[in-house]
Amino acid sequence: MPAHQENIQEMSFSNVIGDRFGRYSKYIIQDRALPDIRDGLKPVQRRILYAMYRDRNTQDHPYRKSAKTVGNVIGNYHPHGDTSVYDAMVRMSQSWKNREPLIDMHGNNGSMDGDPAAAMRYTEARLTAIAAELLEDIDAETVDHALNFDDSLEEPVVLPAKFPNLLVNGATGISAGYATDIPPHNLSEVIDALIYLLQHPTCKLADLLKFIKGPDFPTGAIIMGAKDLAEVYRTGRGKVVMRAKTEIEPLRGNKSQIVATELPYEVNKLKLIQRIDEIRLQGKIEGIAEVRDESDRKGLRIVVELKRDADSDGILNYLLKNTDLQMNYNFNMVAIHENRPIQASLPILLQAYLGHRQEVIRRRTQYQQKVDSKRLHIVDGLIRLVSILDEVIQAIRASQNKQDAKENLQKNFDFTAQQAEAIVNLQLYRLTNTDIVDLQNERLELNERLMMYQQILSHEKVLNKVLIDELKDIKKRYGSPRLTQVEEEVEEISVDTSLLVTEESVVVTVTKNGYYKRTSLRSYQSSDIDSIGVADLDQLIFAQVLSTYDALVMITTQGNYIHIPVYELPEIKWKDIGVHLSQHYILAENENILAAFVGIGGIEDPEKEVTQPIEDELLLTSQQGMTKRIKLSDLTTYRSYKSRTSQAMVLNSGDQLVSADRVKAEGDQEVLILTHRSYVIRYPLAEVSLYGPKAKGVKAINLKKDDYIIASTVINSINEQTSVMIFTQKGHIKQFKPEIIPLTKRGGRGLLLLKELKRDPHRVLYASPLYQPQDQVRVLGDTGQDIYLSQADVPLSERLSNGSSLTNLAQLGQVIAFTTDPLKALKQSENIS
Repeated sequence: MPAHQENIQEMSFSNVIGDRFGRYSKYIIQDRALPDIRDGLKPVQRRILYAMYRDRNTQDHPYRKSAKTVGNVIGNYHPHGDTSVYDAMVRMSQSWKNREPLIDMHGNNGSMDGDPAAAMRYTEARLTAIAAELLEDIDAETVDHALNFDDSLEEPVVLPAKFPNLLVNGATGISAGYATDIPPHNLSEVIDALIYLLQHPTCKLADLLKFIKGPDFPTGAIIMGAKDLAEVYRTGRGKVVMRAKTEIEPLRGNKSQIVATELPYEVNKLKLIQRIDEIRLQGKIEGIAEVRDESDRKGLRIVVELKRDADSDGILNYLLKNTDLQMNYNFNMVAIHENRPIQASLPILLQAYLGHRQEVIRRRTQYQQKVDSKRLHIVDGLIRLVSILDEVIQAIRASQNKQDAKENLQKNFDFTAQQAEAIVNLQLYRLTNTDIVDLQNERLELNERLMMYQQILSHEKVLNKVLIDELKDIKKRYGSPRLTQVEEEVEEISVDTSLLVTEESVVVTVTKNGYYKRTSLRSYQSSDIDSIGVADLDQLIFAQVLSTYDALVMITTQGNYIHIPVYELPEIKWKDIGVHLSQHYILAENENILAAFVGIGGIEDPEKEVTQPIEDELLLTSQQGMTKRIKLSDLTTYRSYKSRTSQAMVLNSGDQLVSADRVKAEGDQEVLILTHRSYVIRYPLAEVSLYGPKAKGVKAINLKKDDYIIASTVINSINEQTSVMIFTQKGHIKQFKPEIIPLTKRGGRGLLLLKELKRDPHRVLYASPLYQPQDQVRVLGDTGQDIYLSQADVPLSERLSNGSSLTNLAQLGQVIAFTTDPLKALKQSENIS
């Protein structure tokens, strides 16, 4: 085999991709996007702080150009784009994102409006005082170091972190398969919890939450649902509700304004104002006059000025529900712990930080012990030197060079190599005033310190006492009052829908094939009523003047219903067809709209008389002979009303509804049912039981095997003007009075309405009731032609009469509809001036 092929390996493509992506994922999880649980920093943040510290770009030194810091970080520690480094640097300087900013930046470092920071060549920066606490003792061998990307320098793998930065400033990031969202907290509260945990290692989460009330966002605002925080801090996941701090200020002229002075964390102020202004311009809610941003150097202030007599509380509730004045914060406390990402609870976060600080103090003490031990050894040699100074000087003068002098000191006076090195390095002036008392005092101090170091290293209680003292010192110097107010319960927002909708009268129309719309009175009145847009061979089943505060209920042939507030119907011109239900709802293949009614559950207007009483019911009848009464109040809104139908009546397989009539819960009413084979039955409405939407109902009529119901109608027994027209497959039309059918009980066979012929007998195709003499039946043919028939146009017939032939049947072609026309009633409506 050739030499250049000896190291070639055959691997499947999937294995290669899996291996490489696994390595990449490990890198971005551990070394890019997630913070370390000990110091709360991502690698880029740690490198920025360390580079600035090494460059003496600290709080006690002048500001330095940001571009110089970025170049230093890129050149020495972080070989990535300058934008990522500068963006991280800017974020650490933003007081509205960090509870305790780590970078002090001069110049434009962005804003709550989402404005970007000025270019790094224009800004200057240095570490803040509290950032220096993260790096204190880093030179005392307190943390491990690793080689940088080109092995030319060493960088720390973690900072000593004298305060709990992960909880205080929080963290956010997204990596492969992991994301983190840790909110900021109050420094004083976290330190109190740490001290308590040190003193009570077996304490419960509830004990810690006595100190940590919840997140403390730099933007203040209000947290709602404190009772849910225990579960969030136990699991490391969950959410809390954040709400802006608002107040309603009265103005002259019976006006008022809503003022927001604190916003939820990370809300873009400019986008919030634009959103509120969009609501005002689009008229989604009435009463907003103007939206202004009055923020200045004194603080944030967003003003929503309201119109005269506007409902300020109602508008505020609407804005809380529909804008970022109220939003959720989702906890996802993921951090790198022992080189792997974990979902950390609050106790784990606190314990990990304490463990880190204990290790830092232990290593710092060991380093100090080593340094002071070396110094004590030198001091002991210098004290001995004072007593034999002249002999030592004579020996040094007799030596040939420095090395010879050190050897002579070790040989003649038993000094160690370290002591001899210190002696020969003494400057001459030190020999003239070497004070034995100072040296003895220094030896005493060194011995005391070494004893203290030994106590710290030998006794954990002593070490913890040092840690507690340091935490208390940090709290004393950097602690600040809580900014975010925490409330126990989540306040439910109730929005009065009447605030969202302008009450007006509109014309609502629905067709059998499923087109629906609402039309303004202006469009309706400026058009010819007969010019309504209806698709070819479709027919209106509902046309009525309603209020936008009403609701519309549509019943389908498959026993389903749709409930829509009138104000949500699409507003379309009178001459246009409208919107088809299939654009929003999934209907069965042969599912059509059977009937429509003014429903229950619109907007309640206390000043408006209720025109549709809640006690109204519907009588539903199916083709296979089932019927039931159902309360109209049962057919009200449901969660998915904008995209799905809901059930009004359970039907057997192959069955469908043939009629839906509105009835009164009380009253002398009767049911008239007519079948295809012309059987007809009449019985009191009270014979039909009242059921809920999930019921099939009861038997309406005893059908023969090949028969089915054509129509069912409700009549008032005291209305002597009512008649019924039927149409047969042979083109005959017949009108009769309901009284010719004797009143009986529900479930019977009924009587024949047509004389049964031996050859080609009449079969009923359509039936329609006429309640008043002026009512008309519209007969529509598949040619598009139609004719109208009133009671006077068709003579009354006896029960077994087969009626008479319909004139002009040829021009109609095949009859496809035989029903009353809602437009006729609309023309007579008194609601339209």
